[in-house]
Amino acid sequence: MKKKYAVIVASIAFALTVSLTMYSVRDRSPKGAAAPAQTQAHDSLVAGPGRVEPWSEDIKLGSELSGKLRSVNVEEGDPVHKGQILAVLENDDYLAEVKSAAAQVDAKEATLRKVVNGARTQERSQALSSVHEAEAVMNNARAEADRYEKLWASGVTSREEMERYRREYDVAQAQYKEAVEHHSLVDDHAREEDIAFAQANLELAKASLANAQARYEKTLIKSPIDGVVLRKHHRSGESVSNSSTVPDPILTVGDTKVIRVRMDVDETDVNKVHVGQKAYVTADAFGKQKFWGHVVRVGELLGPKNVRTDEPTERVDMKILETLVELDPGAQLPMGLRVDAYIVGGASEVAEGRAP
Repeated sequence: MKKKYAVIVASIAFALTVSLTMYSVRDRSPKGAAAPAQTQAHDSLVAGPGRVEPWSEDIKLGSELSGKLRSVNVEEGDPVHKGQILAVLENDDYLAEVKSAAAQVDAKEATLRKVVNGARTQERSQALSSVHEAEAVMNNARAEADRYEKLWASGVTSREEMERYRREYDVAQAQYKEAVEHHSLVDDHAREEDIAFAQANLELAKASLANAQARYEKTLIKSPIDGVVLRKHHRSGESVSNSSTVPDPILTVGDTKVIRVRMDVDETDVNKVHVGQKAYVTADAFGKQKFWGHVVRVGELLGPKNVRTDEPTERVDMKILETLVELDPGAQLPMGLRVDAYIVGGASEVAEGRAP
């Protein structure tokens, strides 16, 4: 009897277990059906880390010359305009080279003018007077030579005396010819080759001046844009170096009128991103506040990550595609701030009122 009773109890327990199991399955079915829709909602966002930067990106200003800073004329946060001198190197030696080269240009210009213009009126008159003087001396020497030649023929004077006056005439004649040639040279126009030579010397002097001025200009550190000083790396009196392997910036400037976020898009999501999509960023320092914007540029080449989240589970072996998100006007975020960026991939986010 007891055995029969135990069989009945076991049958009832089994029936209750089956009933409870079927009820549990029916109870979970609606929740299970909603799960794919929830996953799809999450998939509508492309998320990735990003870093805030100015519209112009960070522009690090260094020196093409190594030397000591005479002055740094700005502080962090100061507005600057294009062409403004932000810092100056010690440049007395470069300035002296400019002045020396400028003096050489002045001298070569004067030489060219002298060659082109020729002799002055006074020089021409003096050369002509020398011709007349030499001609008079020559005529007098010739008369004396003729007279003594006749005296020698008459036996009145010696041969030596006659030959001395003949030599004096030859000398006077040579001096007359020299005076005529000198007057012709002074009174004539400059030769083409003399002008070309003077012009070449002038161009060489101008090139030396341009080179000296270019070296001097390199001691003046100027702003290439209208923007703001983001970082001051050196102070007055410090030395800076020009190195292609170890950058040594003096200042960092940027145009912050428009703020952008450089976002790392995972390689698995690159097919979901295109220019014009809505996007927003959040930062721990601003709580749940969203800063909205839109995608303005999508990279063409995958590369290593630019922004690290410092999360223990972060994968560093994944390739990313750089994407630029331009924030709407009015966003106030410090440059270089790490943010979480989200690109809206479907219409559901906008429909839920998340877009501006």
